[in-house]
Amino acid sequence: MGVGSAGDRGAEPGREPAVGTLGDLPGRLADALRAGRFAVTAEIGPPRGADLAPVRESAALLRDWVDAANVTDNQGAQVRVSSLAGSVAALEAGLEPVMQLTCRDRNRIALQSELLSAGALGVPNLVLMTGDKPERGDDPAATAVFDLDSEALMAAARTLRDEGRLVSGRVVDPAPRP
Repeated sequence: MGVGSAGDRGAEPGREPAVGTLGDLPGRLADALRAGRFAVTAEIGPPRGADLAPVRESAALLRDWVDAANVTDNQGAQVRVSSLAGSVAALEAGLEPVMQLTCRDRNRIALQSELLSAGALGVPNLVLMTGDKPERGDDPAATAVFDLDSEALMAAARTLRDEGRLVSGRVVDPAPRP
């Protein structure tokens, strides 16, 4: 899982990259950032329906033009195919995904399960965020969860990747790795 900042350009000469830097992370997005090249990304909104063909079609159109594509997580607080399923479909179509994961719809158990699943399925990049308020979506009566905020989710993702530990302190083996 690539969890770092755009400013992480790798290690100084003669030093190992710090955990969380680009180091030797694989992928076109990491290559662009490591080289200091302008990274080009796009966005794919998974469909509202149980068919991944639209994601695969979008990925096929984008794969030769972008370094990666953000796969949204119920954007606009509207139910859609999950970002994880969309990210796997993009990977299968030859496009590097950036899986979006929002705090709005999941408690800490479900968020960490998504992180482990992304790692297990080979999703190389994440963007972690709070998410739109449910009242802005198509089911305003839905309850927001927000068990973790985006800052706590970022800390959880880094701890899971770097130390193989959950928020509870329990160990996972193996930890998700790039």
